[in-house]
Amino acid sequence: MALKRGFSISGLNKNRRGGSRLPIVVVIFFCVLSPLIFFVGRGLYTTSSSTDQNLNAVGSGKQHLNWRERLALQHVKSIFSKEVIDVITSSTADLGPLSLDSFRKNNLSASWKVIGVDTSVEDNAASEPNQTATVVKQEAPKGKDDNISDDDSRSGDTPAKLARRFMQQLREKRHEKRAAELLRQDDEAIARLESAAIERSKLVDGAVLGKYSIWRKEMDSENSDSTVRLMRDQLIMARVYLSIAKMKSKLDLLQELQTRIKESQRVLGDSLADSDLHPSAPEKIKAMGQVLSKAREQLYDCKLVTGKLRAMLQTADEQVRSLKKQSTFLSQLAAKTVPNGIHCLSMRLTIDYYLLPLEKRKFPRSENLENPNLYHYALFSDNVLAASVVVNSTIMNAKDSSKHVFHLVTDKLNFGAMNMWFLLNPPGKATIHVENVDEFKWLNSSYCPVLRQLESAAMKEYYFKANHPTSLSSGSSNLKYRNPKYLSMLNHLRFYLPEVYPKLDKILFLDDDIVVQKDLTKLWSVDLHGKVNGAVETCGESFHRFDKYLNFSNPHIARNFDPNACGWAYGMNIFDLKVWKKKDITGIYHKWQNMNEDRVLWKLGTLPPGLITFYNLTHPLEKTWHVLGLGYNPSIDRSEIESAAVVHYNGNMKPWLELAMTKYRPYWTKYIKYDHPYLRNCNLSE
Repeated sequence: MALKRGFSISGLNKNRRGGSRLPIVVVIFFCVLSPLIFFVGRGLYTTSSSTDQNLNAVGSGKQHLNWRERLALQHVKSIFSKEVIDVITSSTADLGPLSLDSFRKNNLSASWKVIGVDTSVEDNAASEPNQTATVVKQEAPKGKDDNISDDDSRSGDTPAKLARRFMQQLREKRHEKRAAELLRQDDEAIARLESAAIERSKLVDGAVLGKYSIWRKEMDSENSDSTVRLMRDQLIMARVYLSIAKMKSKLDLLQELQTRIKESQRVLGDSLADSDLHPSAPEKIKAMGQVLSKAREQLYDCKLVTGKLRAMLQTADEQVRSLKKQSTFLSQLAAKTVPNGIHCLSMRLTIDYYLLPLEKRKFPRSENLENPNLYHYALFSDNVLAASVVVNSTIMNAKDSSKHVFHLVTDKLNFGAMNMWFLLNPPGKATIHVENVDEFKWLNSSYCPVLRQLESAAMKEYYFKANHPTSLSSGSSNLKYRNPKYLSMLNHLRFYLPEVYPKLDKILFLDDDIVVQKDLTKLWSVDLHGKVNGAVETCGESFHRFDKYLNFSNPHIARNFDPNACGWAYGMNIFDLKVWKKKDITGIYHKWQNMNEDRVLWKLGTLPPGLITFYNLTHPLEKTWHVLGLGYNPSIDRSEIESAAVVHYNGNMKPWLELAMTKYRPYWTKYIKYDHPYLRNCNLSE
């Protein structure tokens, strides 16, 4: 029997018949191959010592070997070199249970196939009567190198080369097995990822996707207003087909569409959610769907429908733009209109003030008004309630209220109300003084350019002519500049502080839409480094810079200012009046105001001329001193507001208006006593 993977008896006989063509060494090799394998399976497989020791141990220690095995043991050393025996020994070590006893017991591995059965061999030296010898062949892996075939047995390869080739086949088989295992692991990983993606996709609410249609009603939709949307879409398509039916003189279909449109409009009304719809809505939707299906069969033309939808879209877009302009106009109007409650408060206070005797109209501590060692505030306002919040919040957060002096300037209409309020509600030990801007005799059109411009015919036409595009229907991009406050000198009085308070060295200017939350006395000790104005800068990376406020296409602006210079905020500004006088700030303001008589340098307002007047003369304060945006920005961080010394409601949503943002209003209302008799009588409530 021949035991060698990839060999068979038939191959051996074929070699013998063609013996004249084979080398003598190969013939000798096949003659002794079978005893050699027996020797390997019986001897080398069970020992760990050298080759010579193995031969001696097998020859002397195994007495039950038959005569063929002993003969092989005696002659194997003379036939093969030590290197060949070592290769065969290492190869046999990988065979595991492949041994003579395994073959005798028919205990073959599953990778071996029986390809033939030989006749039984009679063993004269043993008592075993018959044993069946089976020739086996192992399946070799299919690759670029095939199994050792009959052609290999006819070749002139030495036994060492055959053994090495056999070992290479074993290694390739192990590599293929490992590669198959890695591929299986990759497939399992991909399958796990796909399963996870499917599970995640189930969490996405896609109930409406792929199900919403204007032709039918999906009763299982989770969208709460899906019915309203469906009816609106049906009305759009109905109007499209109505126009086409009129064009093609489909009178019956035209009348039916008109009827269904009126019914759907009555049911829909002003509904915004399904809960607002009439119970008959499902019936109307069904009836409209039937008519639309009929119209689609008779009138559908891709080009016509597309054209009608495009025309409707353009019309809707124009309506949206018009409504936006109207909304802007109305919001500006609402922001600049005095609420009825505040107007009532002003009128009642004014009446009561002029009923007072003259001796009771004076404020105490008037000697503090020109004391430069105290903390002086300038507040210009025609809103009694807003001014009271500024004063109350400043005093309530001050460490020593007796050192604070408030200089209030208002107009003739609110002069009595402002005096009466603070006579009835004195702010602790602080000093109050109220003045009327109309009594400033030096403030006239010959001295003040802006006052002369406000009295000009061109400005009156800009504001009051009916044919000017300031009407509700037309709207305008600069509506915010066309409001009454720009006609009041209270808004421009901030450029004349040394004239209003000639004996003061420093003064803190406050707007009437701010709330003070901390003690402000440290501002008077801030080193302005020779600058006139101390303010918080408002510019970011690309906004609130000079080019936002000034016309840099004008050569005067482009030549004198940097378009990327940082803007700053009016509302809380510390002014050094001594440096102001040295730098002649008011004169600089007059120069630029005269040049802007035709509004070619900037639009109306006080911030653009302020940026020009105090250019390179403004010292930036820390951001925590002044936080802006509570009148227009709904996303200001709460911690930023609460840590600020002053919060500013700049914008249209003033805290005393109904359109104020609810989340910011408590910072302002906490300084108002709504149980005050005057506030109750005027229906002013929180």
